[in-house]
Amino acid sequence: MNRLEGVLGIDTSNYTSSVAIFTPDGRICTEKKLLTVPQGGRGLRQSEALFQHTVNLPEILKNVFSKFHVEISAVGVSSKPRDAEDSYMPCFLAGVSAASAASAVKNCPVYQFSHQRGHIMAALYSADKLPLVHEPFLAFHVSGGTTELLLVTPDDELIIKCCLLAHTLDLNAGQVIDRVGVMMGFSFPAGKEIDRLSQRAKKLPKVRPTLKDGNCCLSGVENICKKMYDRKELPEDIAATALLYVLESVSAMTGAAQEKYGMLPVVFAGGVMSNTLIRQKLSERFDCAFAEPEFSCDNAAGIAILTAMKKGIINI
Repeated sequence: MNRLEGVLGIDTSNYTSSVAIFTPDGRICTEKKLLTVPQGGRGLRQSEALFQHTVNLPEILKNVFSKFHVEISAVGVSSKPRDAEDSYMPCFLAGVSAASAASAVKNCPVYQFSHQRGHIMAALYSADKLPLVHEPFLAFHVSGGTTELLLVTPDDELIIKCCLLAHTLDLNAGQVIDRVGVMMGFSFPAGKEIDRLSQRAKKLPKVRPTLKDGNCCLSGVENICKKMYDRKELPEDIAATALLYVLESVSAMTGAAQEKYGMLPVVFAGGVMSNTLIRQKLSERFDCAFAEPEFSCDNAAGIAILTAMKKGIINI
């Protein structure tokens, strides 16, 4: 009996090892494993991240193939954070190595994509918005490593092309949230705990984001939250304050882009966009789409979808 055709996607970001299988009928199966950060730590050195990915990949590859029996016809991998020429992180070498080995064993092509494009495609898939790849739209990629607003347009070679419109001038949104969480005693990454705490806040404070030429500045948020912590203010209020500064910064940047480029559809991607408070408030202000939490955090799903499109086994 012929086995179902499928493609394999691999993503080795700074904090998650992830693989995914995607089939032409739109089914997807993912496996991922968070990297281990020591208690009290605020991140990992690239050498440590690379080592953990190398250890994790055989295990999660075995798991995904035990759940989804397919014949792999192409392999895709995230090889760098963004599509910029100077974009590079050593942790992606683990995925590239595994993808190259898999393509050699299966005698099939291997395609390289940016981690950022994978995030955007995962969000489109999760929100049932994949047809947007054929038209311009705005995309926010908000995580621990990136806080960027992009103009996304169709591209024959890249599938989608990302043009940077605005970004953070200092800390990324995820960095701020994680630093505030670690300060309060939570393990890294602290996004889920900050999300949980913020939902207990009884009154949301008014905050004013700092923008310069359409770009945001977030480093001051950590100082504001540190002062609240030293004053022994309620943990839920500190959590809500950190998230509201991120929310208002993203909201202001989105509004400015729509004023300049028109009321384009907006897609929010990246781990920070899984936050309950941020999703709720942005949904009230914009006609927008979000990835479901499973597809918001770093994962190989978007890479697998890009691979299927590149191989030509699906048409959207």
